[in-house]
Amino acid sequence: MKIDLNSDLGESWGAYAKGEDDDVLKIITSANIACGYHAGDPLIMTETVKTAIENNVSIGAHPSFMDLQGFGRRRLIGDSIAEIERQIAYQIGALQGIAATCDASVTHVKCHGALGNIIAEDQEMADAVAKAVKSVDSNLTLVVMPNMATERAADRHGLRMAKEIYADRNYLDNGNLVPRSEPQAIIHDAEQAAARVIQMLHEKTITSISGQKISMDVDTVCVHGDNPAAVDMAKKIRDILVDNGFELYGFNQFVD
Repeated sequence: MKIDLNSDLGESWGAYAKGEDDDVLKIITSANIACGYHAGDPLIMTETVKTAIENNVSIGAHPSFMDLQGFGRRRLIGDSIAEIERQIAYQIGALQGIAATCDASVTHVKCHGALGNIIAEDQEMADAVAKAVKSVDSNLTLVVMPNMATERAADRHGLRMAKEIYADRNYLDNGNLVPRSEPQAIIHDAEQAAARVIQMLHEKTITSISGQKISMDVDTVCVHGDNPAAVDMAKKIRDILVDNGFELYGFNQFVD
């Protein structure tokens, strides 16, 4: 009955502001912080880390394809598997450096956007991510899509893992997320999202858009920080978790 509540944050960049990070960080237990490739910069990363520390929120790296223009949501081709591995290591190291200036540590890694969707299905890419994480710090927790390539990669490389469900995203029959280009991809209603999370946790299943039930264990629930309903949704989900007897904890307390 322990569960983590995470969100993808630090996704502003330079003069461009995105999300309600300060409010979300008062609700969640773990933050996945953009590392400069799809969003974020040294100042935004530092501010997000500091606010996370103030709220006792675990600090995680949120690496992506190098795609500021597309916010990391485009499938980029041309980079080799070795290059992808080094890009992941680079981004984790960037956040570790920022965290060190704040006397903090990075606890986990969760891939963003198109990269996260691809590694859920592409075993070679998932293994590259797991290898990068292990090379940088074998004690890091890798956030994975249950029953998919990322879970197999984490297991194969001996990493701690946290199995994640999404409060505000719909699923395909293979257990991956509905692409954002599809009209049913995102759930905007906070009440619907909260009720759905409890159903998934109690039943240990997700329901795809076709109605198929998929069994899975769950360690962490994600609410996207760039969802316009993020603050209200995060509050409702936290409240319903507590009301249903779940104890919230962050990755800084994670033991597999």
